[in-house]
Amino acid sequence: GDFSGQLLAYLSLGPIFIIVGFVTLIIFKRELHTISFLGGLVFNEAVNWLIKNVIREPRPCQEAHSTVTTKYGMPSSHSQFMWFFSVYSFLFLYLRMHQTNNARFLDLLWRHVLSICLVTVALLVSYSRVYLLYHTWSQVLYGGVAGSIMAIAWFAFTQEILTPLFPRIAAWPISEFFLIRDTSLIPNILWFEYTVTRAEAR
Repeated sequence: GDFSGQLLAYLSLGPIFIIVGFVTLIIFKRELHTISFLGGLVFNEAVNWLIKNVIREPRPCQEAHSTVTTKYGMPSSHSQFMWFFSVYSFLFLYLRMHQTNNARFLDLLWRHVLSICLVTVALLVSYSRVYLLYHTWSQVLYGGVAGSIMAIAWFAFTQEILTPLFPRIAAWPISEFFLIRDTSLIPNILWFEYTVTRAEAR
């Protein structure tokens, strides 16, 4: 009932906001890498559910929360989700997006700032699960480790297996019907969209 608890409770809704953001991006951008990213998050949640039902470690204080969807707490799904999202985004920023203009200092600066923000949010959401008595420190720690490993594996899978297939998938009739596109060959999609939009607006 304290202010910190309320703030952390709202912060722990981060995964829901992220999912809504991804659905919005997919509806308006229809980009294959974004769809793959969301697929990885969903797969990560499925793995978390499987691990929870294999280990079956109870939550630290079940009587404090009567509305939890599962009585098992190892590993923390919030922690695993947020660390998957943060680590995958970090890899995307530094390995997928490349420098294409002369503003190298500013380009690197915003990546560093964004990376720090991602890690900070992941840490705060993880901490919120312990503070709000949903998980123990070990459940949160193992969730973070599992999410990070899953993110690295899914990023490698996307880059090495799926990305070479994206041009063919984008050429499918059903992909053309739904306007699904592949931007994997564009080094910096933000810069590309900015320049194209600016050129069209003139």
